[in-house]
Formats: sequence, structure tokens, C-alpha cells
Amino acid sequence: MAQSLVVGPYPQETQRTFTSADGLPAAEVQAVEVSPQGQVLVGTAAGLFQGDGEKWKLISPRPPSQGPGHPSAPTLIRETEGVWRVGSEGLVYETAEETRLYTPENSGLLSADIRALVRDERGFFWVATAAGVNIFDGRETWYALTGANGLPVEDVTHLALAPDGTRWFGTPQGVIRWREGKWKYFAGRRWLPDDRVLALAAAPDGSAWVGTAQGLTHLYPEEMTLAEKAARFEARIAVRHKRHGYVTSCHLEEPGNPASFIHEASDNDGLWTSLYVAAQCFQYAATGDEAARERARESLHALRWLEEVTPLKGFPARAAVKKGERVIKSSGEWHESPDGEWEWKGDTSSDEVDGHMFAYGVYYDLIPDEADRTAIRETVHRIMSYILENDFLLIDVDGERTTWGVWSPTYLNGPWQAQQGLNSLEILAHLRTAYHITDDEKFLAAYHELAREHHYALNTIEQKIIPPGEVNHSDDELAFLAYYALLRYETDPDLRAIYLLSLERSWQIERPEHNPLWNFIYGALTGLPCDLEASVQTLREIPLDLISWDVRNSHRADITLDEEAGRFGEVQSVEVLPADERPIMKWNGNPYRLDGGNGGRSEDDGTYFLLPYWLGRYYGFIREAS
Repeated sequence: MAQSLVVGPYPQETQRTFTSADGLPAAEVQAVEVSPQGQVLVGTAAGLFQGDGEKWKLISPRPPSQGPGHPSAPTLIRETEGVWRVGSEGLVYETAEETRLYTPENSGLLSADIRALVRDERGFFWVATAAGVNIFDGRETWYALTGANGLPVEDVTHLALAPDGTRWFGTPQGVIRWREGKWKYFAGRRWLPDDRVLALAAAPDGSAWVGTAQGLTHLYPEEMTLAEKAARFEARIAVRHKRHGYVTSCHLEEPGNPASFIHEASDNDGLWTSLYVAAQCFQYAATGDEAARERARESLHALRWLEEVTPLKGFPARAAVKKGERVIKSSGEWHESPDGEWEWKGDTSSDEVDGHMFAYGVYYDLIPDEADRTAIRETVHRIMSYILENDFLLIDVDGERTTWGVWSPTYLNGPWQAQQGLNSLEILAHLRTAYHITDDEKFLAAYHELAREHHYALNTIEQKIIPPGEVNHSDDELAFLAYYALLRYETDPDLRAIYLLSLERSWQIERPEHNPLWNFIYGALTGLPCDLEASVQTLREIPLDLISWDVRNSHRADITLDEEAGRFGEVQSVEVLPADERPIMKWNGNPYRLDGGNGGRSEDDGTYFLLPYWLGRYYGFIREAS
């Protein structure tokens, strides 16, 4: 592969919060300072504490106003000739001979409501105000940092200047970092125990210590590789995200506490487990790691069981639960298995079939196990035969089609024209995959009939719905999984030309999202440049903490709101935010959505990182530095 990016260790954004469990008896941190040697002093109502980054000990019972700082941010700077101080009307400079007052009316000062005043080693003043931050040379030149040039929250209450040039800003709505001209916003429980900053200090290494009413947080970069990050997610999956081989999010009975997890039987166990199977296959193919191969096999067998547990030959369930196991079942249609030992969820969606066929194709091609390949061949034959026998509809146990299991020409070239493009793409991919795996000519014949006689091939060209139509980001995931199968197996140049038109249009629309899965699939299928650097940056930005904390961004001054409301009336932005500033979501979520979360009541498994990472490694887009 001509496109390749060597990636080495990078600074992963990380946080650690200290509370009473770590020796801080008072949660409210009113003052914090860091010595040039990195020693941290913390003032609380219970006294002055010293910490080493691990534990804290009381060194003085005096209140913080008598300790290393003051609960409020600094507002006075002394010079040999005079004093700079914050006045009621603006910034004041006083000497024995004169008093100068800088106001918004006679200078570049953003607001007379000044919250903090700091001077750097070169003599520049940094002035935090209710309307942004000023940089002032002490004479006549002012520069303004506001939402217009990237400041996420303009009401700044605290400033901290690190020796390495990093600038930290505390606000009532979180912490902001400015490093080498780039902004980073830390807010919500993913990063802070409380968004209202009461104290802020920068360490010599550029990290920050943040005092809040609920504890002290250290925000710092942790050097790691993408491979190490993948290993962390894999270890987490083994502990609390795998049930009988099914891999998906888990519920947290105590919000924010991973130890309180309980497994979920989700609405889409089949789809999410399929993506995990594929990720493990790509890892094995890229590295030869036998552990990845075993993980792929375990989840493959779980995936196949979804078809075997139902009484209908060829009908896969959404999810399956062993009777009596401790698990949260999603709402919907649950049925008893023929042997009475399991419950399975019906009304299976096209999402499930899309995931199954994607995973079966990847496993069949990449895992050299003839027993598993034979089993896949049999399962795929049953599923696709069942769909063919029922006029390309997925018929449930009640004899009716499922809500979304629709690929029939009667529907797609009729009342279901809104879904025509995507569902045509899906069924063509499924049939082409089935023929590739089984060599049964009936699947190839059905494929060509749909492609030509019912113009399914042409239907695919504009499958991606754009405004004023309803944009559904879940459809994007289904489409790219289908593209991957269809264009890997189709060799006919005329059909490929049509499918590539569709892929190119879809990718260009999706390109601003910097989605590594879409990008790598596009690059793998076309051999064209696929925004490797943006893809790797997204992988780096995916947070280590995948708990669904509440996240709010709609208040930010640096965001342009999209006039077109998102799906379900979601408030969304014109440009996507970094992954660690957005609500936690899988790739079927809306990356433009600004607010979300469920109060820390669930944790994602991390497959949405693993699949693009290992697919990228397999195709050589990503090469880890040795």
C-alpha cells in the first residue's frame, strides 16, 4: 500500500482526580500551587496539604488564605516603580507620581470585569475577564483571545502560565488549554469532578492542577502508542464487556463506577459483536497474534449462535440471553428458545444482517481455520437462502416482516424509496458475499437480477441522504460495511465503476468527520489518499475514559451552530469537535452533536477504536514506529 503513516508514542490526554479517598479530607480545593520541582501544595478548609501525585498529607492546619495562595485568582502585580492591580472600572497602574486606568473605552481591554492578572517572564500581562483574555504589553498594545479566535468559554476566572509556554484558563464551565496555538477544552465528569474552577496551577511539565468544590484533578499527557491504547481497551473488554462472546457496552449501576457494571443484552448485540469479530481478524492478520485469533473465534461462535437459537432456519436474533443470567435486557420482542434454556430477541434489523455478513466475510478471508470456514459457509447459506425465499424480506416468527429487514424490489422501488439507496447497497453486498463464501450460483443470479433488472446498482449511486432529507448517521456505518464487502468481491469493471461512484460521493460527504473507519475503508477499496493524518488524530483523540458522562458544548463561544437541527432535534455544530470533547458514541452516532451522555450510567467497550485501528494496521495505513 503506497499510503502509509509511521506513528510513534504520542501524548494521550489523561486525568486523575483526588478526593478524600486519597488523603484529602475536604473535597473543596480553594488554592493550589506547584513548585519548580513539581511539588504540589493544596489549600482546603481543612488546611494545607502536600502531595506527590499519589497521596496527600496535612502539613499545616491553617486555612488557605494563610497558605500558598488565596481562594480567588491573583489580581495584583508589584513592580519596583509601582503596582498593577484590578480596579472596579478596569486595570490600574499606580506609582507615586501617577495613576493610569485602562478601560474597555480607552484601550483594548475586553471587559472591566477582570478576574485574574498574571505576567509572564517576558513582561506580557495576561488578563482574564468576563469577556475573554487579553494579552497586554504594559504600554499600548492589546491582543484579545475570544470565541472568535478559538477560546471555548469567554468568562475566564483563573490563569496559569507553564514554563514550557502552555497556557491554562479556568472558567465556571471547565478548563481550557492553549498550547502551540491549539485549543483544548476539558469539561464534564470525563475530566473534572466539578466544572467550576476554584483554583488552578501549571506544573513545570505543562500539565495542570485544577481545584474544584468536589476535589482536585491533575490534567496531564500520558505517553503511549496506539497499540498500547488498543491493549487497554482489550483488557477492559475482557473484564466487563464480554458475555458469552458478545461484546457491547455495559450498564453501570452506580454512575461512573466501572466496578458496578452489569452486562447488557443490547438492541444490536449482533452488529456490535460483528465489528469486534472483524477487529480481531484484522489484528490477527496484521500481527499473527494467536490471542486475537482466539478472541475472534469465541465471538464468531456467539454470532453464529444468534441464528441457531431461533426456531427459524436462517433467521438471526438481535441478542440472546441464557435464562437466569444477571443481565439487563433491552426492550422489544423476546422469545423462548426451542430448548427452553435461552431467550432471544426478535424483530431483527437490517443492521444485524449487515454486521453478520461483514464479519463472516472478513473472518472467512483472514482466519485460516477450515472448520470455522465450513461453519460460516453453512450459516451464511441459511441466512441468505431464508431472505431469498421470502422475496428479500426478513420474516419473523409471527410470519410478518421485521420493521427494518426490507430489501425487496416491491418495497425499494415503491413505498420505501427513501431507503432505496442504502438497502440496495446492503443486499447486493450480502449476495456477493454469500456467493464468495458458498459458491452457490443462486446468490450470484439473484445479485445480477437485482443489480440490472431492478436497477439496484444504480440505486446505490446516491445512497447517502443529505439535507433536506433526514440524515441518519447509523446508515453511514451500514453503508461503509457494505461497500467494503461489495467492492472487495466484485470484479466486473462496469459494476465496479457504478459502485465506486457511490463510494466516492459518500466519502466526500463524510470526509469532514475525520472518521478513521470510513477513511480506511475508502483507502483500502480505492487505493486513493484517505486523510491518514486526520484519521490517526481521531484515533489519538478517542478518550481512555469511555464512560457516558454528560457532555455539554452548545454553550461554547468557539462553535458555529448548524441551522439544520440534527436528527431527533439534536443541537449540532457545523464542524465536528475532537472525539474527547464530544459525548461518547459509536460510529453510528452523530459526530456533530454537541450535548449528550447519560450521567455516567454506561461504558462503551472500545470496539469503535479497535476496528479502524487494526484495519488500518492490516492495510498498512498505520505502521507503529519500532
